[in-house]
Order: sequence, then structure tokens, then C-alpha cells
Amino acid sequence: MNFDTHMRRGHTIVFSLIIFFSIIELAISAWLTSRFNAHHNFFSLAERDRTRFLLFTSIWTIVFSSLYIFFFFSLPDSFLSSVASHILFLFLTWVFWTAGAASITAALGGGLNCNTQSVFVYCGQLNALEGFAWVIWILVTFAILVVLIRGVVSARRGDGIRGALIA
Repeated sequence: MNFDTHMRRGHTIVFSLIIFFSIIELAISAWLTSRFNAHHNFFSLAERDRTRFLLFTSIWTIVFSSLYIFFFFSLPDSFLSSVASHILFLFLTWVFWTAGAASITAALGGGLNCNTQSVFVYCGQLNALEGFAWVIWILVTFAILVVLIRGVVSARRGDGIRGALIA
């Protein structure tokens, strides 16, 4: 089994996991946003705004990761299947998830103990929002590292950074 077979399987698995967890994050952040909009029972504007940012980030990730899976298999020689395109998309997505996960963690004070606190209305949901944000950040970090390694291999092969992820 050659390296390209691993790349095809790995790309599908990693991007599918990113999409799966982003759908969970979308559901949690959309529910929290709807509750905050309907009842105005958020603890602070930071909590509300950071939840909205994670809603945006999860939608961004679902849409573009789905497109990248599609282009990876249907148009393997296009720019959207290249190492450069993947690095650009994954880096921007990584920045969004870093900002979102770190900011919700800061807004919650590093995490909530739902047994001892009475300030945050949706304690369990906010903990889940924070946890899944960090899980997605880890997956995106892994994906960008693999693509960077593949970019080095592509550059050494002579294809440059615009070369395909698979040969």
C-alpha cells in the first residue's frame, strides 16, 4: 500500500471527523445563541459574542471542509486540491478555532464546575461548547501538520507547494 492510498483514506477520515465534530459544535452553539437571543440570560456579552463566533466558525468549517473533500476526489488536479490551497484553508480555520476555543475558555474562566457554580445558566452546554472547540482545534492542528509535511515532500519532489496532495 503506497503513501497516496494513505493520503486518500486519511484525508477522508480527518476531514469527516472535523465535519462531524463541527456539526456537534454547530448544534450546541446554535442552541445557546437562540436561548441567549430569546431570554437574554447570558452571563456577559463576552459569553454571548464568543458563542456566536463559535457558531460562525463551525459553519465555516462544515461548508469549506465539505467542499475540500468534494474537490479532493472530484478534481484532484485543481488548485483547490493542492497543498497550497489546503494550507491556506487549514491555517485560516486553525486561527478561527484557536481564537474561538481560547476565547470561550477565557470567558468561562477555564471551565465550569456545574456542581458549585450558579452564575452560568447553561453550564453543561457551555462546557460541551468549550470541549468540542478544543477537540476540533486538535483535529485541525493534526491536519495542517500532515499537509505541511506533504508540502515538504511535494517541494522536494519538484512539484512545489502548488503540487497535489497525492501524486
